[in-house]
Amino acid sequence: MFVVTLNRARLRQIGVGAMCCAVVVCSALLGRYISTRTVPAAAGAPQDQKIESAQDIQTWFAGWGIEVDGASITADKVKIPRKWDDSFTAFNTVVEQSGLDLARCKGKTVEKWQALIPAASDGEESCYGVLLVHKKKPVGAYLLAKPSGFVTGLRDAQSAMAAAAEQAAETAAEAAADQAAAAQPAEDAPAAADESAAAGYYIELPIDAGGYPVE
Repeated sequence: MFVVTLNRARLRQIGVGAMCCAVVVCSALLGRYISTRTVPAAAGAPQDQKIESAQDIQTWFAGWGIEVDGASITADKVKIPRKWDDSFTAFNTVVEQSGLDLARCKGKTVEKWQALIPAASDGEESCYGVLLVHKKKPVGAYLLAKPSGFVTGLRDAQSAMAAAAEQAAETAAEAAADQAAAAQPAEDAPAAADESAAAGYYIELPIDAGGYPVE
C-alpha cells in the first residue's frame, strides 16, 4: 500500500507538493483549530499514548490541533519494507516531523488508522490524518491528500497554520483601521456643517455712536 502512495513517481512531489498541500490544508484548518483547541497545537500528541480505538485516534490528532471525523475512521494493516528505497526514506523524513520514526519497524506489520479531516477537504481533494500503530503505540503519522497522494508532515502543517493565522490577524487589523478611518470624516461632518451655517448668518453691520446699526 505504501508503494502505491509513495512510488518513485511521487518522490519529487513529496518535496514540492507536500508544502503546497500543507498551505492549502492548513489554511482550511485555520479558523477551527488555532484558537479553539484545549491542547496547544504546538505541543503535539503524547508519543506513549495507547491506541486501541477510534476515540484514541481522535484524541491523538487533537493533540496536534487537528479535528478528525470519528465516523470516518478506518483501520488496515500494512507492512513496513525491510529495505527502503529513496522514496520510502523521503517518506520517513515526513513521518519524523511527528516525533516518530519507522526505522524501528522495518519488516514489521503495523496498523494503519486513517481519518477524514472534514475542514481540510473539498470536492476535489480529501485530506486524511494517518496514524501508524505497532503494539498499541504510535510509530508514524502524516497527512494524506487524495486523490493526489501528497503527504504532509505535521510540523509543516503547523507552520502553515501559524503563518495563516498571522496573515489573518494582520488582514483583520488592516480592515479595522480602514473602517475606523472611513468613519472619522462622517463623524466630523455635522460639526463642520454647523460652523458653515453659523458663519453664513453672522453679518457685521456698521453702528452709530448710540450702538444702533446704521442702515
